[in-house]
Amino acid sequence: MEPHEFFARRAVFRRTEFAAAARAAGSSPKTIENTLAYHVRAGHLLRVRRGVYAVVPPGFDPGTVPLDPLLVASKLEDDAVIAYHSALELHGVAHSVFQHFTYCTGRHTRPLPFRGQLYRPLPFPKALRDAGKERFAVATADRRGQDVRVTSLERALVDALDRPNECGGWEEVWRSLESVSYFDLGLVAEYALLLRSVTLNAKVGFFLDRHRERLMVEDRHLERLRERLPSSPHYLTHPDRRPGRYVARWNLVVPPEFLAASWDEGEGEFGAGLGAADGAAGARDNTQVPV
Repeated sequence: MEPHEFFARRAVFRRTEFAAAARAAGSSPKTIENTLAYHVRAGHLLRVRRGVYAVVPPGFDPGTVPLDPLLVASKLEDDAVIAYHSALELHGVAHSVFQHFTYCTGRHTRPLPFRGQLYRPLPFPKALRDAGKERFAVATADRRGQDVRVTSLERALVDALDRPNECGGWEEVWRSLESVSYFDLGLVAEYALLLRSVTLNAKVGFFLDRHRERLMVEDRHLERLRERLPSSPHYLTHPDRRPGRYVARWNLVVPPEFLAASWDEGEGEFGAGLGAADGAAGARDNTQVPV
């Protein structure tokens, strides 16, 4: 195997990937290490971190060569899954572009500052680790001809509602999710229930309820979530517990902008007609509750 043939097919790669291809071609471990070191010195490769390299095309300088940060993030660990706001970006639905990139991994590793951007590893949700389902609702996307693992749109929706702080805050989450025209609603409910949080069930149910017509949501899509709701009212925007209106159907206290037709239009069409049971209410802390 000629190294340049390998480099031509991969903009970013892990040392283990190159070593596997080189061993298959008969190279020794020492030759593999010497080959990588030579190409770094020659300016053909840029070392991103130990064991991760970016290819420098002819005519580019290693210090300024453009890199795809989502592709970089996908290679920082061998089990990396692009997640949270970075998943929304990769799917092309993020409202804003960030300079930090998030991936889930089972490895214990530190954030990587690199070229003015921050690559942030997060553990897989505990409920998934406990169930051995870290790859549940994980898709494979093409990124510059390379396969990248990314949470599906359905998992990204639930993750964003579960941890909006990892997605730029509530406004960014709401605006991003409102740009999606289709979800597999059965998969959304299945993943939400897998995370074993009654508060999250309420958040997901509320979001789907607010977008019934656009997402073609039917009662059957919501029944499983409604079976496992908080026993007392919880705040949608925990931990800041912003005041709002009580939505009895989901046992949530919801700030008025979430009830509007859009973020900018005040209460709008969703501000009215919440039902006679809906009104102002207090709520207890919405920490996760096993079910």
